[in-house]
Amino acid sequence: MSKPLEDYALLGDCRTAALVAKDGSIDWLCLPRFDSPTPFAALLGDNENGRWRIAPIEEGEVSRAYRDGTMILETRYAGASGRATLIDFMPITSGSPAVVRIVEGVEGEVEFAMSLIMRFDYGHIVPWVEHVASDTLTAVAGPEMLVLRTRAPLHGVNQHTESRFTVRAGERVAFCMQHQPSHLPLIGAIDVEEALDDTEAWWRAFSDRCAPGPYGAQVKRSLLTMKALTYRPTGGIVAAPTSSLPEWPGGERNWDYRYCWLRDATMTLMAFMKLGYYDEALAWRDWLLRSIAGNPEQMQIMYGVSGERRLPEMDLPWLHGYAHSRPVRIGNAAAGQRQLDIYGEVVDAMTQALRGGMPAHSRGFAISREIIHFLEKVWYEPDHGIWEVRGEPRHYVHSKVMAWAAFDRYARWFAEHRKDEIGAELARRCRSIADEIHAQVCREGFDAASNSFVQYYGAKDVDASLLQIALTGFLPAEDARLRGTVLRIERELMHDGLLLRYISGCNEDRLPPGEGRFLICSFWLVDAWILLGRRDEACALYERLLALCNDVGLLSEQYDPVAGRMLGNFPQAFSHIGIINSALNLARDAQASASPARTRAES
Repeated sequence: MSKPLEDYALLGDCRTAALVAKDGSIDWLCLPRFDSPTPFAALLGDNENGRWRIAPIEEGEVSRAYRDGTMILETRYAGASGRATLIDFMPITSGSPAVVRIVEGVEGEVEFAMSLIMRFDYGHIVPWVEHVASDTLTAVAGPEMLVLRTRAPLHGVNQHTESRFTVRAGERVAFCMQHQPSHLPLIGAIDVEEALDDTEAWWRAFSDRCAPGPYGAQVKRSLLTMKALTYRPTGGIVAAPTSSLPEWPGGERNWDYRYCWLRDATMTLMAFMKLGYYDEALAWRDWLLRSIAGNPEQMQIMYGVSGERRLPEMDLPWLHGYAHSRPVRIGNAAAGQRQLDIYGEVVDAMTQALRGGMPAHSRGFAISREIIHFLEKVWYEPDHGIWEVRGEPRHYVHSKVMAWAAFDRYARWFAEHRKDEIGAELARRCRSIADEIHAQVCREGFDAASNSFVQYYGAKDVDASLLQIALTGFLPAEDARLRGTVLRIERELMHDGLLLRYISGCNEDRLPPGEGRFLICSFWLVDAWILLGRRDEACALYERLLALCNDVGLLSEQYDPVAGRMLGNFPQAFSHIGIINSALNLARDAQASASPARTRAES
């Protein structure tokens, strides 16, 4: 039976990440990168698809927390015979990905069991396991090798590796697993105590730069989560470290989120910049410009962590899926969709970065100009929209609003920074196109009978992406059409206090109905309410959203408020960006220059 997603905590080294449950089991860990295959796929199957569990034999009380300002997890056990702590982390400075697990005796004596089941290639391949030294075990299958070092006794049982050991007060038993290519000489051992100190110092140096303030603890935890989802060699940030966690139990809405979406660009940049993390913002901006370099017509909505463009989608039939939700997918076919809003997101991100004081990139202006020239030719075409609907292309209102944002931002930038004749002409041209798009959206995308904008031209329904009409400044807060749209979104998409992104099961969807509440949409509503002067309601909704985080401050993509369970890929970068930006909007609402929502809407 699948464990609740809220039972999991995240370990990370800014190259990949592991999910460890309250019962001490690592059920997911892709190696050596976020988008690599995993030898521990129990999350999407069962224990025989791979896991690594360390836990007391005796039942007792369990509590856990991260060490303050770090991604080092401490799980505390208290039973009749004694107390012990399991310390889990991924060394941040190690030359190869590694997981260190240290069992420390606190009081009395506690007997532990360790069970290691390694199944390479997403739980499919049983590796060849052997002892190569008294304290070293290796597992090899094709190009990959895992190396486990420990002084605890190990023995094999039915293609599992097992151990039993006892810790007493003051004693520590360490396990260190490293990944390496199988053709290379055996990797050197890690000094686990030194690695623990170095990793703690590294994370604290990062998180201590986060200024305290309202909601400060959760903002810091979300910032740490965002950093953990960053692929440090390139600066790319994955949407989530997991694949195929369902948007509804037993359903087909199971997608691979281990890639970098351009749509996240503006929100991510603003979150980092507003918190003063310009190195991280700069790394993300540079990843963005490297990834999209080339013909704008070939821009994708998402890329691999190093900017890879081919992300072929396939099913893994040997995995029965989380909560028996199939198919289990890796890769993402939506990478090939046309979604016109991404051009607006990129231009918006670039102009927000410049306004925020980030130094200009040598290719930034040229790339943005090429995007504008291309978008001028295609903005009036249909696309698949922000929700990546796998039906026929439509004229989605959100896509047109973001196309407007691209020309609007560029018109302002030229007017402010290019005072020559060429700059003036480009500013006039961009403003003319922005005005044309604006007029079309107000004419074709607005339903007078309901006094609201609609999902796409000719539609009758709304979707939550229409909140971007407020957040991009497409219409001012006092506009009756905007207020009517927000009220209708609340009335039709708010269920059990949280927003649906749209009504699932529509013809465009081509999937069975049923999904959770897409959490970023509720954060958008918080921000829209702030702009509309409904601060008390915004505070109440924000605090409700914070209460959905699990015991270690992590949030998934979606939530089922009836069952009280997280859904979708976990933890979700978009949700944690929402936590950060909405906190800043609430804390800095009175200071227009400091509020991300007002900065973006008024830029």
